[in-house]
This record gives sequence, structure tokens and C-alpha cells, in this order.
Amino acid sequence: MNTVALSGTPRNAVGTKDAAQLRREKRVPCVLYGAGEPLHFSVDEAALRPVIYTAETIGVEIEINGTKNLAMVQEKQFHPVGDHVLHVDFLALDASKETTATLNVRLVGQPAGVRKGGKLSNPMRRVRVKGKPANIPGMMEINITDLDVNQTISLADLKFEGLTMVGRPQDVVVAVRMTKKKEEAAAPGAAPAKGAAPAKAAAPAKAAPAKK
Repeated sequence: MNTVALSGTPRNAVGTKDAAQLRREKRVPCVLYGAGEPLHFSVDEAALRPVIYTAETIGVEIEINGTKNLAMVQEKQFHPVGDHVLHVDFLALDASKETTATLNVRLVGQPAGVRKGGKLSNPMRRVRVKGKPANIPGMMEINITDLDVNQTISLADLKFEGLTMVGRPQDVVVAVRMTKKKEEAAAPGAAPAKGAAPAKAAAPAKAAPAKK
């Protein structure tokens, strides 16, 4: 897990008026949970952007009054009209203990099945994992280059050192499906569509050159 350093300032007062004043000063009210009593603090809005506006899951090393806390974003609240962040909840992490995180899925490569006319399906765009903070990546990268028509990758197929997938093993993350037209064309004894010309025989495929 990549880590970003943040400097936080304790909040002397907690409430709507204090939060509004902080936002006018371009600071974001935050709370850190999981390290004893909830810790209320504020962070410079610009410094917080790399943590908030990213598709990756990252760790945050928050320094408050000389004490550093490893954490990750648990919840963030945005302005209903603008895109600036109003409030952030952080969850404290222990580097020696496992935690659960939600990762965005990044597909790498063009599936073999798509090159054959199949259609790519990605029903799970986010997956939950469990592991120690150091073993949790920013994103869940899945190489789909060898994925053929009617093949799938489920949670049970994802094997990453130090990580456990959270969820039903049979849940499909990505698949290549045969398109409906190709299914109809492949059906034995299928009649040509009304008004369509008879299909021509396919030319024999050329043999691939031998690898040296």
C-alpha cells in the first residue's frame, strides 16, 4: 500500500460553526477512528487532494502533535453542488494486523475471446480484500490477455500473496461471453434470418508460421 503523509491540526471545538470556519480557511474537518477515542482534527484542503481524488486505495500517515498514525480513508463527504470535500473519516491501521479494504479493479490486456468476437463483461468493478497494510495494493490488477470466449475469472481465481478475497468464491469478476448473434449462428440447424442471403462457406484458415 502506497502511503501519503499528512499533517493534521487538532480541533479545539467541534460543531457546525467551527467546521464552517475551517472550510472558509481552506481546511477540511476530519475524524480518526480506531485509535482509542475518536480524534478530531483538520487538514489543509490542497494537501488532502492526492488522498481523496484518486482511484487507488492508499495509506495515510497522519501526524498530529508529533504523533504519527497510519490510516486509510473510511468515508468522505462532498459538497452536493461543487466537487470539494467537506469531511473525511479515517480508520486507524496497525501495520502488524490484517485489515479489510475495497480495491478498484484494473483490467490489463485485450482478451483472446474479444479478438474472436466475444464481448467483455466486468460485473465486479470493485473487490474487497483482507491483508496487512503492506500487502494491500492500490488497485486490483487482473491480466485478462488469455481469457477466451465463455471463460470467466471469479474471486476464487484471484491469487495474490498476502491477500484473501472477501466475498463468495463463485462471484464472477470478469468474463468473455459469446454475443447473441454468434450464439444463434453457432446453433446447430439454425435457419438463416428471413430475407437474408445464404451464408458463404468460410475460407480455410492459413496456417500460422512456425515459431523459430
